[in-house]
Amino acid sequence: MSETNIVNEHKVALVTGANKGIGYEIAAGLGALGWSVGIGARDEERREAAVEKLRAAGVDAFGVPLDVTDDATVNAAARLIEERAGRLDALVNNAGITGGGPQEPTTVDVNRVRAAVETNVIGVIRVTNALLPLLRRSPSPRIVNVSSSVGSLTLQTTAGAETGPIAVAYAASKTFLNAVTVQYAKELADTNVLVNAVCPGFTATDLNGFRGVRTPRQGAASAIRLATVPTGGPTGRFFDDEGEVPW
Repeated sequence: MSETNIVNEHKVALVTGANKGIGYEIAAGLGALGWSVGIGARDEERREAAVEKLRAAGVDAFGVPLDVTDDATVNAAARLIEERAGRLDALVNNAGITGGGPQEPTTVDVNRVRAAVETNVIGVIRVTNALLPLLRRSPSPRIVNVSSSVGSLTLQTTAGAETGPIAVAYAASKTFLNAVTVQYAKELADTNVLVNAVCPGFTATDLNGFRGVRTPRQGAASAIRLATVPTGGPTGRFFDDEGEVPW
């Protein structure tokens, strides 16, 4: 039996930024459910190390060279998945950056804002649009955008809510991503593609200098749940482990 046929017996996912942290644990969690998982990452050495580690744990993982800010690698990733599997059942847009600091709006270097939006928002649009034809071939396609509660305008304007430091690049990019999630869900409302955003919580990753109080495995749980939600599940919504997050 060919490799393509073997892969086609399983559901297939692509997780961006999957060589470490939350992305790696999302891939591991889907793999443990029997999915074939593409490990999207820019760095070849780290990507292949993650694939090797996942395979050693029994996951059907394969490397996908991918820089979400680069059209050429995104289009090449779509071709790779089409050749390998012929379809995609779940896309988890996990890759993201903070944009660096400081990020007080009155003094921020606008290049920090530009970089955060390019990766966290435009990168999601770029990847989603390139992979959507393959998602449409799935009987139950799912798109999960990894966002953050710091992008919630409701929480940002609620007295006493824990929304982190002022971050006009990172927080605003997540608000933008949430709006993009809603727009995709509206356009795809008459299809079987379910599109949702998830907040992993304050998870210890290199994105925050490992200051988070949750493990990457805990942070991955909501994304795994939304990537595997059954037909008739929610779309155009925002969730964390405790339920729905207000926009």
